[in-house]
Amino acid sequence: MVTLAEVAQHAGVSASTVSYVLSGKRSISVGTRQRVERSIQELGYHPNAGARALASNRSNIIALMVPLRTDMYVPVMMEIAIAVATTARTHGYDVLLLTGEEGPDAVRRVTGSGLADAMILMDVELDDERLPLLRGTDQPSVLIGLPADTSGLTCVDLDFGATGALCVEHLAMLGHRDIAVIGEAPAVYERHTGFAERTLDGLRSRSRELGLRLLHRPCEGGYDAMAVTLARIFDERPDTTGFVVQNESAVEPLLGLLRQQGRAVPEDVSVVAVCPDQVATQASVRLTSVAIPAQEMGRNAVELLVAKLDGGGTDEVVLIAPELTTRASTGPAPGKS
Repeated sequence: MVTLAEVAQHAGVSASTVSYVLSGKRSISVGTRQRVERSIQELGYHPNAGARALASNRSNIIALMVPLRTDMYVPVMMEIAIAVATTARTHGYDVLLLTGEEGPDAVRRVTGSGLADAMILMDVELDDERLPLLRGTDQPSVLIGLPADTSGLTCVDLDFGATGALCVEHLAMLGHRDIAVIGEAPAVYERHTGFAERTLDGLRSRSRELGLRLLHRPCEGGYDAMAVTLARIFDERPDTTGFVVQNESAVEPLLGLLRQQGRAVPEDVSVVAVCPDQVATQASVRLTSVAIPAQEMGRNAVELLVAKLDGGGTDEVVLIAPELTTRASTGPAPGKS
């Protein structure tokens, strides 16, 4: 492994000069800087991370807290995480992935140990227990998600309230008056997870404004759970002709069960999903959907965080406007064509 002393010898300068070029702590002439940088490149020198952190008082690491729960759709979480990691790398930061369900303890561990320069938090709840600690530390942070109170915080998320409203508006425009929502697993609502609660708020408020009847039923996903949920929906609301699905693992079981019952999509029943485009386009019926902009969310979070690390960022809430793509799963309500 190439050492700093070898770089200095190759460039014809002192070791301290190489150190100053790396840290930027002293002004170095352009010619000398270029010579050192050329030697670093030619020799393939990589500064020791520990020594660099001690010298600069920075680790050049961003902590990403993403609890991997069994009731969440992990591919979306990982797509966001990959976008965070790749964007962070373009700014010279590596990402430390914290996947445990540690809550406030994870925040304390990062802020108290110097593990990372800043934090990005995912799986945000409306009354998230981690938030008082974030507000009480000088360490920069960004939430991918929206709590009930965003004061003193920087957040980025899809506008899930507008997403719910958009789904209802689309079905109402097609003449559907009775709409059922297949939601996330019950535990997601019990935790008051922000994205699920905000989608539901948007669905309910817009349905009231449009005079629609809306029924919400959480679902664990999977065929058996979906069968029980669907039976309950048609028992309670036999005139249901529109479905909004916010649960990726329930999509294909729902479509299969509707086929078994002789309910054609979209002739008898219309289905709108809030899900990644890959799920919507690969379903047995191509789904009208609002996509989860996972990569945009991850990129935005890092850009906001780097701005804070560079001393130029302010607390703000960035909401990404939803876009609905019409595909084969929605059509006029029966008798409305």
